[in-house]
Amino acid sequence: MSTSSTNPVGGDVTDHIRAVIEEAGVAANADLVARILATGVGLGLDATDRLDLKIASAALTEMRSAFRLFAPYDDVPKVTIFGSARTRADDPLYRAAAAVAAALAEQGWMVVTGAGPGIMQAAAEGAGPERSLGVSIRLPFEEKPNAVIAEADRVVAMKYFFTRKLMLVKESRGFVCVPGGFGTLDELFELLTLQQTGKAEPTPIVLLDAPGGSFWQGLQRFAAEELIPTGVISPDDLDRVLVTDSVDAAASEITGFWRNYDSLRWFGSRLVLRLCAEPSDDEVAALNDRFSTLLTGGRIERAAVTEQERRDDDRVDQPRLTMEFDRHRVGELHQLIRAVNTFASAPAASPPEEPRAVR
Repeated sequence: MSTSSTNPVGGDVTDHIRAVIEEAGVAANADLVARILATGVGLGLDATDRLDLKIASAALTEMRSAFRLFAPYDDVPKVTIFGSARTRADDPLYRAAAAVAAALAEQGWMVVTGAGPGIMQAAAEGAGPERSLGVSIRLPFEEKPNAVIAEADRVVAMKYFFTRKLMLVKESRGFVCVPGGFGTLDELFELLTLQQTGKAEPTPIVLLDAPGGSFWQGLQRFAAEELIPTGVISPDDLDRVLVTDSVDAAASEITGFWRNYDSLRWFGSRLVLRLCAEPSDDEVAALNDRFSTLLTGGRIERAAVTEQERRDDDRVDQPRLTMEFDRHRVGELHQLIRAVNTFASAPAASPPEEPRAVR
């Protein structure tokens, strides 16, 4: 019986797993469910330490709970707001977090927070209970989830920071970071790392300060004086981030990133960029003039829906651009996205609307 990572169990056990899945009534994605069960059996065959098994079991249980919390709101755009649990209600930062959450909620967005006090409570208050989701962490000294989220029963509690951070990032199409301590900085730097390395699709990131505040300007100075000169980050790595003390600018940055850009998908080295509006010939030519250095060859061109996308029913109605994008330059994708958002053919920026009903 094999114990390799690619085939952790033998044929007889695999057949039993398939039978269990069928008996349980699992129909969709049965192959992936079988892989999860087979991995669990493989951990047992590996004589894995009990503590390690508890970590794996708890992580999977937490992810299931979080997936179930988020599932009813899959089609609602979400923004995650990070910030300190220690910020008091009379702090200008508290008011800024509440205001940006309210502004985005008015445009149909849901707000995701860590469900605690401080900035997290401010964001939940701004968005309101019907527009808030929380992913809390169980700590010896941490307060219970704030009343706004707890009252609406839209919170999931996590034991591990890594599962919590997964859910704070995975579902959101934008991020607002308000000055905070180690936790806030940890969350910000993970966001920047995911963007820089291409492990996450491009998303807007706003560093929002209180009016006249200099917290995030200090980070910019540190990057300019220490990180960039030593070569540990690229000179344009912070270009994807908006530093502002304006609530209106913060909200516009989040919504504006999705004005024309819809999504992307990789097919080997070929990138397909899905848009909201069909670009003109002149607009495509302008992209080629400006971004040819980001390609490994060929040109940026309009494209039809691929057969794989059609089989997956993956954004088949959206206009497309395709290109051989240099994966070593994936951190610069945001520049291309911002360019397509400025097209004359792009949809007009939408004014605030009444919030959509949430299922």
